[in-house]
Amino acid sequence: MRLPLDAGVAVLLGVVSSISIFHFACALDIPLEVLDHVNIEQLPTITAQSPSSLIAFPFDESFSMKCEAKGNPEPKYRWTKNGHEFDPYQDARLIKDGNSGTFVIPNKGNLIQYQGKYRCYAFNELGTAISEEIEFIVPLVPKFPKEKIDPIVVEEGQSFILECNPPKGIPPLQIYWMTLGLQHIEQDERVSMGLNGNLYFSNAQLKDSRTDYCCYAAFPRIRTIVQKTAMSVIVRSTKSISDSESDSDDGANKILERKPSLLMPPRGQTEISLVHGDKLELECIAEGFPTPSIEWIKIGERLTDRASVDNHGKLLTIPGVHGDDEGKYMCKAKNPHGEAVHYFHVTVEAPPRWLSEPEDQLATIGSDVYIKCMVSGLPQPTITWTVNGQLLKDAPASNRKVLEDTIFLHNVKANDSAVYQCEASNRHGTLLANANIMVMNLPPMILTEDYQEYAAVQGKSVVMHCKVFSSPPSTISWTKDDTTNSVEGPRVTVHENGSLEIHSVEKEDMGQYSCFATNTEGKFAITAILDIKDPTRIVEPPQDLRILRGTTAQFSCQAEYDRSFRGDLEILWQKDDAEIVFNHTENAGYLVEDGILQIINVSHKDQGKYVCIARTPLDEDTASAQLIVLDVPDAPEDVTLFEHKNRSVKLKWIPGDDHNSPTNEFIIEYEENQWEPGRWKELLRVPGNHAWALLKLHGHVNYQFHVSAVNAIGKGAPSEPTERYRTPPTAPDKNPENIKIEGHLPHEMDIIWEPLLPIEHNGPGLEYKVSYRRLGVDEDWKEQVVKRHSFIVKNTPTFVPYEIKIQSHNHQGWGPKPKVVTGYSGEDFPAAAPDDVAVEVLNSSLIKVSWTRVHKDKLHGHLGGYRVNWWRLRSLLNSENVHGEKQSLTFPGDRNHGMVPGLKPFSEYSLTVMAFNGRGNGPGSHPVTFRTPEGVPEKNPILRATNAQKDSITLVWAPPLEANGIHTGYLLQYQLINDTADVGEMHTVNITSPNTSRWVLESLEPLSRYKFYLRSCTRVGCGPPVSEEGSTVLEARLASIHGGISTQGWFIGLMCAVALLTLIALIACFINRNKGGKYSVKEKEDLHPDLESQGINDDTFCEYSDNDEKPLKGSLESLGGDIKAADSGDSLVDYGEEDGQFNEDGSFIGEYAGRKERGSMEVKGTTQITA
Repeated sequence: MRLPLDAGVAVLLGVVSSISIFHFACALDIPLEVLDHVNIEQLPTITAQSPSSLIAFPFDESFSMKCEAKGNPEPKYRWTKNGHEFDPYQDARLIKDGNSGTFVIPNKGNLIQYQGKYRCYAFNELGTAISEEIEFIVPLVPKFPKEKIDPIVVEEGQSFILECNPPKGIPPLQIYWMTLGLQHIEQDERVSMGLNGNLYFSNAQLKDSRTDYCCYAAFPRIRTIVQKTAMSVIVRSTKSISDSESDSDDGANKILERKPSLLMPPRGQTEISLVHGDKLELECIAEGFPTPSIEWIKIGERLTDRASVDNHGKLLTIPGVHGDDEGKYMCKAKNPHGEAVHYFHVTVEAPPRWLSEPEDQLATIGSDVYIKCMVSGLPQPTITWTVNGQLLKDAPASNRKVLEDTIFLHNVKANDSAVYQCEASNRHGTLLANANIMVMNLPPMILTEDYQEYAAVQGKSVVMHCKVFSSPPSTISWTKDDTTNSVEGPRVTVHENGSLEIHSVEKEDMGQYSCFATNTEGKFAITAILDIKDPTRIVEPPQDLRILRGTTAQFSCQAEYDRSFRGDLEILWQKDDAEIVFNHTENAGYLVEDGILQIINVSHKDQGKYVCIARTPLDEDTASAQLIVLDVPDAPEDVTLFEHKNRSVKLKWIPGDDHNSPTNEFIIEYEENQWEPGRWKELLRVPGNHAWALLKLHGHVNYQFHVSAVNAIGKGAPSEPTERYRTPPTAPDKNPENIKIEGHLPHEMDIIWEPLLPIEHNGPGLEYKVSYRRLGVDEDWKEQVVKRHSFIVKNTPTFVPYEIKIQSHNHQGWGPKPKVVTGYSGEDFPAAAPDDVAVEVLNSSLIKVSWTRVHKDKLHGHLGGYRVNWWRLRSLLNSENVHGEKQSLTFPGDRNHGMVPGLKPFSEYSLTVMAFNGRGNGPGSHPVTFRTPEGVPEKNPILRATNAQKDSITLVWAPPLEANGIHTGYLLQYQLINDTADVGEMHTVNITSPNTSRWVLESLEPLSRYKFYLRSCTRVGCGPPVSEEGSTVLEARLASIHGGISTQGWFIGLMCAVALLTLIALIACFINRNKGGKYSVKEKEDLHPDLESQGINDDTFCEYSDNDEKPLKGSLESLGGDIKAADSGDSLVDYGEEDGQFNEDGSFIGEYAGRKERGSMEVKGTTQITA
């Protein structure tokens, strides 16, 4: 085919100009959309096909076997079924698509004859493309076999299994166990269904007897549910089981109790292989009595956070498995009589995945073509090559070779055009790729960009490219500065690929060059521009490093270069003369940025010589540095025992590599196989210049040893273990330590000690002789020999001192003489309550409680501390008793006072104090009643700015929910804010009527924004402010407003609620004021003390502001200048330990300071307002 050089070809050249091709050097990959610009014959390409699995569901009307392709000439189609030719046109029942290879199978019964594996072939005169294999599956209706099932007879307490054995069908399969009345069989730790559908009973109970156990198998994709024949179970009663259920202790009870054994899976180890991304399900179902519990463990590491345990602990599930989930898992079934384990070895495999998928290629006549097909998978996939749908052996070609995963076509001709197929498969799946190989001639196409700019360093060489694709090969010539003469000379070379190279460039070489490509099919030309640049030089080279393994190494490389290459400078790195490739898969531990190389998590393989290359498009400069990796020493070798004696042996070894840091010491560790097999413990350390050690050992131990080396970096891996060495038994070398004497009951003394380690037994038959007598009483030692590490002395006096000593003994003799320790017998509850309980009221929420200590003779044990209990009786605003919840504070240790915070102001309380010891609380003291003084009110819940006028705004609010005293009125403040950083002067209004809930502020500036602050006040001060913002308006706007806020329904309702709350508060205050009177706590507290005159000692707290509003600049001084907020807070310092409930965050808020009652209303500022 000939392609004349015309406008159409010029457009084509522009499209493919980014593709690099040299005459016949290699094949050319040209996308099909490029070929669409010229009239070129094209090989077939599959564009659409049916999925690899097509299931004939009975409720679908038809099933489409799709196959569509494109090519030039238009492809034709053929099919195979199960490897044999299949012609849809020979079957009149099939519906054909004349424009493609697609045919449709109608669902008119008898579909089973179409079941099989299909493949579509799309072909034209150039070649054949094939589809992936399509399996057409016709599911059969699943059915349980008709059978007679004998009743299952089992004794109570024994295990049994009801088998389901569901029929095969289209997954997913769902299994249910129900009765004939469609009631689900209850499942729990004892009764559960396995993954195989069987119903497992860990132990039978009488209630399991029934005649209608039914297994139902559901296949939702085919909308089918089938039922198995009902099964009967008869559970026969046995007396031993009845006794066990009633917790009897006779011998019969233990006959049927047994340790667990596994019903599922069977004994041995289970090998499980999954595909990456699948869900892992491991199941263990055990039988035993009592019912066993299941525990899941991954050997050597913790279970992943993605793991979940279902089915009452019997099913371990991990979704989306990957390589990290491989390993050995263990399920452990256990009850009080023992345990049973099962191991699962899990491996994760993967279906085939493309590493290098075969690609379409356009090759010139006479070139060599490589078709590469690289895949990964586990197990490794098998690759099968076909050409035009035929195996290579059935379509031989003399110029074709298969080299592992590559097909090599030598010196291709036009008739070598074909479609090659690569099919990769393993047991988890198959991949198929078609590669269109086109061979043809074309006129010259210069693929190098026109007017490409080049630059070179003076004195260096420069290469200007003229990459040409043509068939047959083109003749290349170069000219300079629009001259017709070819560029020639001793410094000039025109390479075979068309590039022009100029050696030792000079300034006069700068200019414009033209490249001409000519062959029999046509001619084409491009222009190149050459410039000369300054050289590149490294000014900050990398430095030698000594660094720890596992840390980060950093090399710096900074260079100077010609500034016209700004953005083009490359900093490259080499290690041991090999370039470091920076990507996410290979060399992932390297990071480079701004000329700095970082080596993350340095390892031994990172040690070596590193070279920095500063490279521009023209030249480069290099610098190198050495990296030395420091690490812990390698494990010693040839560890050997010699000079064996009864309780000593010598050990020698050969030190391993110290990894550039001298060895400081060696650590010898031992392991014994009787008490803690597999656990290594340190025995001895020797200096780093020694290679042997004398080991002193315990008796009756089967030892083995290994050695680890330590340097300045750390401890290295241990050596291989030695052979075992057993020492003879001897008497114990030591007695028990850490003897503790405790008394949990009044007339008992518990003696507990730290037993000898198993390795310290020195022989079999270890036991302890416990000796005890009362301290200070002339009596003989009482002795008792026990094998456990505790002993209880009964019938002791309450809380009296004893002397105790414990001595070790085994079959070889007694241990050394024991030491004597002292302790006390059991405690009893304290017998007396604290006396002289008094309350000092410090402020409205804090009191100090004092008492006289309980005498030690009445404590009957070690004093734990004192506990203060209190409860609120009523509010002083009304006479109704509230009987608040009882609260408590614990004060550890021997003390006679404590602080109780968090009380409600203006309330009456009752309080008691009691002592406690290790046994519990003693009796409480006589209740003491006290009252808290007035506090400041809570923040008003509502403040709204309404009815904005030209020079006035109406404020409405609701009274505080808790007045905490006698409500005396409100403090209203406001200031101009607008939208600037500065704010106006603060104006103050004192409102002396507590019933007021509405206020009109007048003489305001028009069209201005104000911020308002409102506080409620009692006789001791004002509470925290609530704030609101509002703006005045223009007069014109006022005229347009119809009606006002006073006509709104919500406002009328709000005002009614405010009036009602105010009336209730007034009535309460009136009643309380009429009652009058004072209360006395230590005859010092009045109802309304002058809190300002009270001093603050170590048991009180400083005030702090807790306003949640943050005013604008200038507002804080105004708000705090005349009225001091009475909010303050307490911490729990010196208060004690809380037993009751207080605030949610554990802190206490109280009022410690107040204000004297104000007189008449005042207005401060420039605006005058009449109340």
